[in-house]
Amino acid sequence: MSAESHYLNALEALDEGDRDRAKSEAKKATSQDPDHLEAWSIFVDACLPPNGIPPTMTEAAQALSAIKKIVAADPSRMDMWVRGGRLMADDLGMLHDALHWWQTCREIAPQEVTPVVEMASILADMGEYTNAQERLQSILDDNMDVGMTQFRKINSLLQLVRAAAAQQQRDIFKPNEKHHDGWEAIRQKMRKPPLSENFIFLITAVPILLILIILLQGMSGPSFNIGTLCLNTLVILIVILVCMRNAKRWFQIINRPAFNLLRAMNFEAATGYTVMEEDIRTSVLYVYIMQRKPKSWQERMLKIIDNGSPLPKNWRLRLPDFESHRGDDGEVRIESGPLLQAYEEE
Repeated sequence: MSAESHYLNALEALDEGDRDRAKSEAKKATSQDPDHLEAWSIFVDACLPPNGIPPTMTEAAQALSAIKKIVAADPSRMDMWVRGGRLMADDLGMLHDALHWWQTCREIAPQEVTPVVEMASILADMGEYTNAQERLQSILDDNMDVGMTQFRKINSLLQLVRAAAAQQQRDIFKPNEKHHDGWEAIRQKMRKPPLSENFIFLITAVPILLILIILLQGMSGPSFNIGTLCLNTLVILIVILVCMRNAKRWFQIINRPAFNLLRAMNFEAATGYTVMEEDIRTSVLYVYIMQRKPKSWQERMLKIIDNGSPLPKNWRLRLPDFESHRGDDGEVRIESGPLLQAYEEE
């Protein structure tokens, strides 16, 4: 049976929902014809469960391996670049690898916005706020085309990293610094789960609104007046908006130890080394965060913990060359060859 026949069988099996058979047939097709990219794409789809179901570590790793083969043979497949980058960062926690992946993608597609935004998001999660701000600023400096949805995301992320970058460097939590004050803050809050933004809003807004409603009723008197009703409604709406804004700010401040612990967990997943003590790893806060991570991320993290390799003393963060997409003259290189296939952010 030819590779094309196995590919068609795989396509039919995938349409019928038989992912195991689709995976087997696609593998046979790629074994006979390693350059059959359509079969590799079917193999990726067959490895990953349907939408809404998180993949296991094995499923994510198999899909990522096939994606690497596809982009190596056809670098114009932006859909596969996106899929691979998000498998690395979101499902497997390989943040450092994802950074290098996206910079390689940018070398292929220097005018594509998605790699820049993804790198900035990862750098912000890692606490590299200055680098994240520079990546986002490069979108404006290089006059890149940005859709309205992407523009809102970029603007929101840029405001976040600008505010964070303005902090003193010693205040930014670095998990590789064993004696950083952030570790003590984590220990003080690790026995309780983080407070939700909705809860903070309720405990601050409800008492104020009750007092405000009583005062407005007393001021308006027994007579009904449409103007007074409109004014009262406007005052209540303003109070709600102010409380919502304050809840967002207080959510970040109150839960800073939880965000620090999340960064430490991401650091361990990204490097493969352990940096936190056992009392933190068995705390309520750690378990709370771990349970909300993807299944594949949890499985990989447990392997890292079981391995128990401590962070080497000479460890240094190795970031990609963020200017590798530029030529010797500093201008963005426009590669000749096939254009990238159309890709739209979902």
